[in-house]
Amino acid sequence: MRADGRKYDESRPVEITTGFIKFAEGSALIRCGDTVVLCNASVEDRVPPHVRPGCGWVTAEYSMLPRANRERSRRDVDKLKLSGRSAEIQRLIGRSLRAAVDMRRLGERTITIDCDVLQGDGGTRTASVTGGFVALALACRGLLEQGLVKAMPIRHYVAGISAGIVDNVPMLDLQYSEDSRAMVDLNCVMNEQGGIIELQGTGEGRAFTAREQQELVALCAQGNARLIQLEKNILGEIL
Repeated sequence: MRADGRKYDESRPVEITTGFIKFAEGSALIRCGDTVVLCNASVEDRVPPHVRPGCGWVTAEYSMLPRANRERSRRDVDKLKLSGRSAEIQRLIGRSLRAAVDMRRLGERTITIDCDVLQGDGGTRTASVTGGFVALALACRGLLEQGLVKAMPIRHYVAGISAGIVDNVPMLDLQYSEDSRAMVDLNCVMNEQGGIIELQGTGEGRAFTAREQQELVALCAQGNARLIQLEKNILGEIL
């Protein structure tokens, strides 16, 4: 048993509240244990210059509020001063959520997912992916209901979760007290078919074997399957 009483293959309780913000086209507050992230989707009728004609774009921004952690961190004032960690995480979120969308169905519009960590206790990037997907799907549903798109742009459910090796034991969904002393840390984003979209594995305290990686990915597959079922319960069968 772990410090919070969970089994090694057990994820933290997850709660997703939709419509948390009135003005966003899609909004979801996700709680994974003591990690809390607010995800808002905004739709704009324009696309970046690199996007092909007739296609849309999905991007993300990520930030931690100054007291999201145990000590105050500096606020990311603008993109030029964005911390390296925040820049890396928001690129991961953007890539993960683009995998969920048919850009031609979306049309020439951009959906930006803002992920603001209100409280961090491990797994903020994967919680942002899961909460961000719900906000994205709600925004896309709104476009469909308004007749602005002809078909639902969402083509896959997407969820993310972490796993790691702590004291030589593989564990699912690390909280901060585990993550801070993990020998190996792995983040995994998957779709509803069990396909891997993003896989980030790091040997923090030691190198890890291919077999250990497979064991961690198997743990993440279990956790992501539960998260995607939660998304389906909230959103319904949107595909």
